[in-house]
Amino acid sequence: MFYYVLKYVLLGPLLRLVFRPRIEGLEHIPASGPAIVAGNHLSFSDHFLMPAILKRRITFLAKAEYFTGPGIKGRLTAAFFRSAGQIPVDRSGKDAGQAAIREGLGVLRRDELLGIYPEGTRSHDGRLYKGKVGVAVMALTAGVPVIPCAMIGTFEAQPPGQKIPNLHPVVIRFGKPLDFSRYAGMEHEKAILRAVTDEIMYAILTLSEQEYVDRYAAVVKAEEAAEVAAQVRKFPRMPLS
Repeated sequence: MFYYVLKYVLLGPLLRLVFRPRIEGLEHIPASGPAIVAGNHLSFSDHFLMPAILKRRITFLAKAEYFTGPGIKGRLTAAFFRSAGQIPVDRSGKDAGQAAIREGLGVLRRDELLGIYPEGTRSHDGRLYKGKVGVAVMALTAGVPVIPCAMIGTFEAQPPGQKIPNLHPVVIRFGKPLDFSRYAGMEHEKAILRAVTDEIMYAILTLSEQEYVDRYAAVVKAEEAAEVAAQVRKFPRMPLS
Protein backbone atom coordinates (compact mmCIF):
# COMPACT_ATOMS: atom_id res chain seq x y z
CA MET A 1 0.00 0.00 0.00
CA PHE A 2 2.74 2.49 0.94
CA TYR A 3 4.38 1.85 -2.45
CA TYR A 4 1.38 3.41 -4.18
CA VAL A 5 1.20 6.26 -1.66
CA LEU A 6 4.82 7.08 -2.51
CA LYS A 7 4.20 6.69 -6.23
CA TYR A 8 1.00 8.70 -6.61
CA VAL A 9 0.88 11.02 -3.58
CA LEU A 10 4.26 11.73 -2.00
CA LEU A 11 7.36 11.02 -4.07
CA GLY A 12 6.07 10.49 -7.60
CA PRO A 13 4.50 13.93 -8.15
CA LEU A 14 7.54 15.63 -6.61
CA LEU A 15 9.99 13.79 -8.87
CA ARG A 16 7.95 14.55 -11.97
CA LEU A 17 7.77 18.20 -10.96
CA VAL A 18 11.51 18.57 -10.22
CA PHE A 19 12.96 16.50 -13.06
CA ARG A 20 10.13 16.81 -15.63
CA PRO A 21 11.31 13.59 -17.29
CA ARG A 22 10.60 13.02 -20.98
CA ILE A 23 9.52 9.43 -21.54
CA GLU A 24 10.21 7.58 -24.78
CA GLY A 25 9.20 4.03 -25.71
CA LEU A 26 6.82 3.44 -22.81
CA GLU A 27 4.74 1.26 -25.12
CA HIS A 28 7.48 -1.38 -24.92
CA ILE A 29 6.63 -2.13 -21.27
CA PRO A 30 4.18 -5.06 -21.25
CA ALA A 31 0.82 -4.40 -19.62
CA SER A 32 1.01 -7.70 -17.74
CA GLY A 33 3.24 -10.67 -17.17
CA PRO A 34 6.85 -10.96 -15.98
CA ALA A 35 9.67 -9.04 -17.62
CA ILE A 36 13.08 -7.62 -16.78
CA VAL A 37 13.81 -3.94 -17.25
CA ALA A 38 17.59 -3.62 -17.58
CA GLY A 39 19.07 -0.14 -17.48
CA ASN A 40 22.18 1.92 -17.05
CA HIS A 41 22.81 3.30 -13.58
CA LEU A 42 24.06 6.86 -13.31
CA SER A 43 22.48 8.28 -10.16
CA PHE A 44 20.85 7.49 -6.84
CA SER A 45 17.68 9.06 -8.25
CA ASP A 46 17.40 6.29 -10.89
CA HIS A 47 15.85 4.03 -8.23
CA PHE A 48 12.85 6.34 -7.94
CA LEU A 49 12.43 8.07 -11.29
CA MET A 50 11.65 4.93 -13.25
CA PRO A 51 9.02 3.60 -10.78
CA ALA A 52 7.46 7.07 -10.73
CA ILE A 53 6.72 7.04 -14.46
CA LEU A 54 5.75 3.39 -14.97
CA LYS A 55 2.10 2.39 -14.72
CA ARG A 56 3.04 -1.03 -13.35
CA ARG A 57 4.86 -1.71 -10.12
CA ILE A 58 8.54 -2.53 -10.56
CA THR A 59 10.82 -4.09 -7.98
CA PHE A 60 14.54 -3.36 -7.92
CA LEU A 61 17.33 -5.33 -6.33
CA ALA A 62 19.04 -2.81 -4.05
CA LYS A 63 22.35 -3.08 -2.21
CA ALA A 64 22.02 -4.32 1.36
CA GLU A 65 23.83 -1.24 2.72
CA TYR A 66 20.64 0.76 2.19
CA PHE A 67 18.93 -1.47 4.76
CA THR A 68 21.64 -1.75 7.41
CA GLY A 69 22.59 1.84 8.23
CA PRO A 70 23.06 2.73 11.92
CA GLY A 71 20.85 4.95 14.05
CA ILE A 72 17.53 6.57 13.33
CA LYS A 73 18.60 7.66 9.86
CA GLY A 74 19.54 4.10 8.97
CA ARG A 75 16.22 2.72 10.19
CA LEU A 76 14.27 5.36 8.30
CA THR A 77 16.24 4.67 5.13
CA ALA A 78 15.63 0.93 5.44
CA ALA A 79 11.91 1.46 6.05
CA PHE A 80 11.70 3.75 3.04
CA PHE A 81 13.38 1.27 0.68
CA ARG A 82 11.25 -1.62 1.90
CA SER A 83 8.09 0.45 1.51
CA ALA A 84 9.19 1.38 -2.02
CA GLY A 85 9.36 -2.31 -2.90
CA GLN A 86 13.15 -2.65 -3.02
CA ILE A 87 14.76 -5.99 -2.13
CA PRO A 88 18.08 -5.97 -0.23
CA VAL A 89 20.90 -7.98 -1.76
CA ASP A 90 24.23 -8.60 -0.07
CA ARG A 91 26.89 -7.92 -2.72
CA SER A 92 29.79 -9.24 -0.64
CA GLY A 93 31.08 -12.81 -0.64
CA LYS A 94 31.15 -15.50 -3.30
CA ASP A 95 27.43 -16.31 -2.97
CA ALA A 96 26.27 -12.71 -3.47
CA GLY A 97 25.42 -13.21 -7.14
CA GLN A 98 23.38 -16.34 -6.45
CA ALA A 99 21.41 -14.54 -3.75
CA ALA A 100 20.53 -11.75 -6.18
CA ILE A 101 19.44 -14.26 -8.81
CA ARG A 102 17.19 -16.10 -6.33
CA GLU A 103 15.52 -12.87 -5.26
CA GLY A 104 15.08 -11.72 -8.85
CA LEU A 105 13.55 -15.02 -9.97
CA GLY A 106 11.11 -14.80 -7.07
CA VAL A 107 9.86 -11.46 -8.39
CA LEU A 108 9.47 -12.86 -11.92
CA ARG A 109 7.58 -15.92 -10.67
CA ARG A 110 4.97 -13.53 -9.27
CA ASP A 111 4.47 -12.20 -12.83
CA GLU A 112 5.94 -8.83 -11.87
CA LEU A 113 8.44 -6.42 -13.39
CA LEU A 114 12.01 -6.73 -12.16
CA GLY A 115 14.37 -3.78 -12.45
CA ILE A 116 18.08 -4.48 -12.61
CA TYR A 117 21.30 -2.62 -13.38
CA PRO A 118 23.58 -5.13 -15.15
CA GLU A 119 26.68 -3.01 -14.40
CA GLY A 120 26.22 -3.96 -10.74
CA THR A 121 26.96 -0.48 -9.40
CA ARG A 122 26.52 3.16 -10.30
CA SER A 123 28.78 4.61 -12.95
CA HIS A 124 31.19 7.00 -11.25
CA ASP A 125 32.06 8.91 -14.42
CA GLY A 126 28.98 8.74 -16.64
CA ARG A 127 30.29 5.97 -18.90
CA LEU A 128 28.61 2.60 -19.50
CA TYR A 129 30.51 -0.40 -18.16
CA LYS A 130 30.54 -4.13 -18.87
CA GLY A 131 27.45 -5.99 -17.67
CA LYS A 132 27.44 -8.90 -15.26
CA VAL A 133 25.79 -12.10 -16.46
CA GLY A 134 23.20 -12.37 -13.68
CA VAL A 135 20.65 -10.60 -15.87
CA ALA A 136 21.14 -13.27 -18.55
CA VAL A 137 20.78 -16.10 -16.02
CA MET A 138 17.44 -14.71 -14.84
CA ALA A 139 16.15 -13.99 -18.34
CA LEU A 140 16.93 -17.52 -19.59
CA THR A 141 15.86 -19.32 -16.41
CA ALA A 142 12.52 -17.52 -16.19
CA GLY A 143 12.02 -17.35 -19.95
CA VAL A 144 11.09 -13.65 -19.88
CA PRO A 145 11.81 -10.73 -22.20
CA VAL A 146 14.34 -8.03 -21.31
CA ILE A 147 13.41 -4.40 -21.96
CA PRO A 148 16.52 -2.21 -22.26
CA CYS A 149 16.29 1.20 -20.63
CA ALA A 150 18.48 4.30 -20.75
CA MET A 151 18.46 6.97 -18.07
CA ILE A 152 19.78 10.13 -19.71
CA GLY A 153 20.66 13.26 -17.73
CA THR A 154 20.42 11.78 -14.24
CA PHE A 155 24.21 11.85 -13.85
CA GLU A 156 24.15 15.62 -14.32
CA ALA A 157 21.01 15.99 -12.22
CA GLN A 158 22.47 14.10 -9.26
CA PRO A 159 26.12 13.05 -9.58
CA PRO A 160 27.54 10.44 -7.19
CA GLY A 161 27.90 11.86 -3.68
CA GLN A 162 25.51 14.77 -4.21
CA LYS A 163 22.45 14.71 -1.98
CA ILE A 164 20.43 17.61 -3.40
CA PRO A 165 19.62 17.17 -7.11
CA ASN A 166 20.31 19.83 -9.73
CA LEU A 167 17.60 21.08 -12.05
CA HIS A 168 18.54 19.26 -15.23
CA PRO A 169 16.43 17.73 -18.02
CA VAL A 170 16.04 13.97 -17.82
CA VAL A 171 15.05 11.48 -20.51
CA ILE A 172 13.94 7.92 -19.75
CA ARG A 173 14.10 5.84 -22.92
CA PHE A 174 12.83 2.25 -23.29
CA GLY A 175 13.78 -0.02 -26.18
CA LYS A 176 12.01 -2.93 -27.83
CA PRO A 177 11.86 -6.12 -25.72
CA LEU A 178 14.70 -8.54 -26.33
CA ASP A 179 13.62 -12.15 -26.82
CA PHE A 180 16.13 -14.80 -25.80
CA SER A 181 13.86 -17.85 -26.14
CA ARG A 182 16.31 -19.25 -28.71
CA TYR A 183 18.64 -19.93 -25.79
CA ALA A 184 16.08 -21.79 -23.66
CA GLY A 185 17.71 -24.36 -21.40
CA MET A 186 21.19 -22.90 -21.90
CA GLU A 187 21.37 -20.78 -18.75
CA HIS A 188 24.42 -22.74 -17.55
CA GLU A 189 26.49 -22.13 -20.69
CA LYS A 190 29.03 -19.41 -19.90
CA ALA A 191 29.51 -18.37 -23.52
CA ILE A 192 25.75 -18.00 -24.01
CA LEU A 193 25.36 -15.95 -20.82
CA ARG A 194 28.14 -13.62 -21.94
CA ALA A 195 26.60 -13.24 -25.39
CA VAL A 196 23.13 -12.50 -23.99
CA THR A 197 24.52 -9.98 -21.50
CA ASP A 198 26.55 -8.24 -24.20
CA GLU A 199 23.46 -8.01 -26.41
CA ILE A 200 21.56 -6.38 -23.55
CA MET A 201 24.38 -3.93 -22.87
CA TYR A 202 24.60 -3.05 -26.56
CA ALA A 203 20.87 -2.27 -26.60
CA ILE A 204 21.31 -0.01 -23.56
CA LEU A 205 24.32 1.63 -25.20
CA THR A 206 22.33 2.32 -28.38
CA LEU A 207 19.60 4.01 -26.33
CA SER A 208 21.89 5.99 -24.01
CA GLU A 209 24.68 6.90 -26.48
CA GLN A 210 27.20 6.71 -23.63
CA GLU A 211 30.87 5.96 -24.00
CA TYR A 212 31.36 2.21 -23.41
CA VAL A 213 34.10 0.64 -21.28
CA ASP A 214 34.61 -3.11 -21.67
CA ARG A 215 35.54 -3.57 -18.03
CA TYR A 216 33.57 -4.00 -14.82
CA ALA A 217 32.77 -0.71 -13.12
CA ALA A 218 33.61 -2.04 -9.65
CA VAL A 219 37.11 -3.03 -10.81
CA VAL A 220 37.77 0.38 -12.37
CA LYS A 221 36.50 2.14 -9.24
CA ALA A 222 38.77 0.06 -7.03
CA GLU A 223 41.80 0.75 -9.22
CA GLU A 224 41.17 4.49 -9.26
CA ALA A 225 40.67 4.54 -5.49
CA ALA A 226 43.96 2.66 -5.04
CA GLU A 227 45.74 5.18 -7.27
CA VAL A 228 44.38 8.07 -5.21
CA ALA A 229 45.45 6.36 -1.98
CA ALA A 230 48.92 5.77 -3.40
CA GLN A 231 49.26 9.44 -4.32
CA VAL A 232 48.22 10.46 -0.81
CA ARG A 233 50.88 8.17 0.68
CA LYS A 234 53.48 9.46 -1.77
CA PHE A 235 52.67 13.12 -1.22
CA PRO A 236 51.13 13.42 2.26
CA ARG A 237 49.61 16.70 3.25
CA MET A 238 52.05 18.76 5.30
CA PRO A 239 50.78 20.18 8.60
CA LEU A 240 50.17 23.90 8.60
CA SER A 241 52.70 25.78 10.71
